[in-house]
This record gives sequence, structure tokens and C-alpha cells, in this order.
Amino acid sequence: MRIHPLGGESIRRLIDAEQRFGVFRAANRKLRHSFRGSMHWKTVQGRDYLYHKVSGVSKSLGLRTGETQRVYDSFVAGRDALKARLAQLDKAIRDAAPVDRAMGLGRVPTTVAKIIRKLDDHDFLSHGISIVGTNALFAYERMAGGHFEGGLLATGDVDLLIDARQRLRLVSPSQTSDGLSAILRQVDKSFSAVAPGAFRAVNDSGLTVDLIQPMPKSPSQQRSPARVGDSDDLTAIEIEGLQWLQNAPQHEVVAIDERGFPLMLAVPDPRAFALHKLWVSERPDRDPLKARRDRAQAQAIATIIKRYLPDLSFDDASLTAVPLELTRRAVELTASTDDSTADDWR
Repeated sequence: MRIHPLGGESIRRLIDAEQRFGVFRAANRKLRHSFRGSMHWKTVQGRDYLYHKVSGVSKSLGLRTGETQRVYDSFVAGRDALKARLAQLDKAIRDAAPVDRAMGLGRVPTTVAKIIRKLDDHDFLSHGISIVGTNALFAYERMAGGHFEGGLLATGDVDLLIDARQRLRLVSPSQTSDGLSAILRQVDKSFSAVAPGAFRAVNDSGLTVDLIQPMPKSPSQQRSPARVGDSDDLTAIEIEGLQWLQNAPQHEVVAIDERGFPLMLAVPDPRAFALHKLWVSERPDRDPLKARRDRAQAQAIATIIKRYLPDLSFDDASLTAVPLELTRRAVELTASTDDSTADDWR
């Protein structure tokens, strides 16, 4: 379980990438929300009316007047200015990508990164879906300013935790009706559900995407299956213990994919992640090999929290969702890390 530090130039490049992507992401979100669709004039019985067309549906905004003309001019000018800004930012990101990749900053597997970006484009990240499982480690290593060794990060799964507490079916704030399967096929057409109504999709390369959610508080509690979008052939599976991750503080962290391009990872708090991994590793039904990996990941996260993220205390009130008897074992978890691991971080 080794942790390798980032050098000064790598840190500078990563910070620059985060700043560029932050501006790009904000501008892109504004374009999607404030300038959705198009506006055009339509002549009806010799009079001009302003129409706003979104997703194939046109709505009249009224007769051409000074006010509607200003609405039209503002929409067109604002949209065009944002598109020009996005084009400049896109070029800067593309120009930086080969250098960042050559410097070893690219971490997140390409297909995984594309899936997460699509979810972000639909405004699902931090609005109902977070990244859990091994891929969350890319966010935690960035929070600590280093890189975990490759063996700790190897995985062929993408775990998506859906928060269905507010609504029985998650609908994109972008008002898309796309389900998760449709979103996955935008990345790779070979993605398909393993069975109708399943929680898992897989592509031709064997990459699996699982949609998961916490079990209800009591066995008698009934609720409709959680889905993404208005129609979807993937239905979240309920898994014990996930409520600790769902109720923990959430973090948005920029990471770099294998090609050198940035993306946003929305992940649960690393303290909750470490404790959850410890709990999973000790379940009697857990595969022994997976259990060893779970504990190694728990120790790795606990180590960077203890030594490099001191503001994140395991005694924090924000972790009340995690059972107290498990939280008390954080000391045991960090104490089990040998000194050689800490020495690798300089």
C-alpha cells in the first residue's frame, strides 16, 4: 500500500487544469440552463411573434415589441458569447492534455471518465448520483495530493450510488428523459443491461456499471425501485450499509483521465468510505480476496486522512450516520498502517 507524492510542477499543472475545467464546467452549465433551445421570429397573419423552441416544442413569448426584441437580442448575444468562451476554454484544455498525460497526471480510465462526464452533463452528479467503490479513490488521492499505487486502483466496475430519498425516480435537473442505459450507450453503444430490470449494464470490454442504493431503515419499509430518467431498463439494487455513504458529507473533486482531460468526481466523504470499506471487509459473506482489497483500501484512505487531511476528524458530528462502534475503530484502522507507508509520502 504505497502512496506517491506529486512534485511541484505536477501540482502546478493539476491546479491549472482544475481552474480551467471549473470555468469551463460553469460556462457549460450556464449554456445548458440559461440558453436552452433556440429563439426565432415567426410571422402569423402579418405580425411577428417570438418563439422559444426547446426539445422540439415551441412556445410563444409574445408579439414583437421593444421588450421581446430585447429578450431575443439578449438570448442570442449571451448564447454566442458563451459558445465563444467555451471554444477558447476547450482549446486550452485540449492543448494541455498531452502534457498532463505525459507527466503521469492521467489517472481515471477513459471509458469510466466518459461515463462520469455524461452524468455531469445531465446534472446528475451531486444532484442524486455519487461515485463510490474503487473509482472514488481517484478523488481521495487528489484530496491528499498524491497517487496511490496501481494495484489499489485496478477495477472493472463503476458503482453509482443513487440517492432516491426525495423522489422515487431521479429526474435530471436538465429535464432529460434519458435513462442510465441510454446515457451509457452515448459513451459506448455496446452497453446493455444484463437482464430486463437489472441493476447492472456491461459493455463488450467487460466493464460493468452498477446502479445501487441503500436498504430501507426497516425491512417493512416499502418503496418503488429507484431509476434514472423517465424510462430506464436499469433499476437500483438495495445494499446494506450504503446509507452511511449517502448521509455523509459529499465532495466534488477534479481528476484527470488517462488521456489528460479533466472531469468532476462527486464522492462521499473519505472517512465514511474508509469505515464502510472496513465493515465490508469483515462481512462473513464477503469473498476473501475482495475482503483483503477492501481492508487495504480502508487503510490507505485512513492513512492519508490521519497524516495529510488533519481537518477531517473521525469524531466529526457529520458522521453520525455511521454506527458509533464502527467510528471508534478508526484509531485501530490507522494504527494498523506500518511506518513504511508513511515514509513513501514526502
